[in-house]
Amino acid sequence: MNLEGNEDLSQGPSTTFKLSSDVEVRKRWVERMVRSAKKYHKICPYFDKKTLNCFIKQMKSSKIVKCDRDGKFDGCPIFNQYLEERFEWYKSTNNPLPMDFRDLTSVF
Repeated sequence: MNLEGNEDLSQGPSTTFKLSSDVEVRKRWVERMVRSAKKYHKICPYFDKKTLNCFIKQMKSSKIVKCDRDGKFDGCPIFNQYLEERFEWYKSTNNPLPMDFRDLTSVF
């Protein structure tokens, strides 16, 4: 038996487990931020009621983009993607994750 081969096998599942754990942490954090945002906002905080534009889409594409969900951010893929990007930014800069939506820094 080759001991080096066994070490490779033992490292494989642990890295896979770590990846799934990171995905689960990200998913739970995004869900927590959505629940927190619902507590403070009835419609998406990045939705302009007057022009019906989505500020998140507008900042990323540099053109005026209408919100196709009428400001409903529960289950919005754009809002969730933005939160996932913020999660990655916090992790990459080693900053503590905010526990409330109001603590989230809104930098596009």
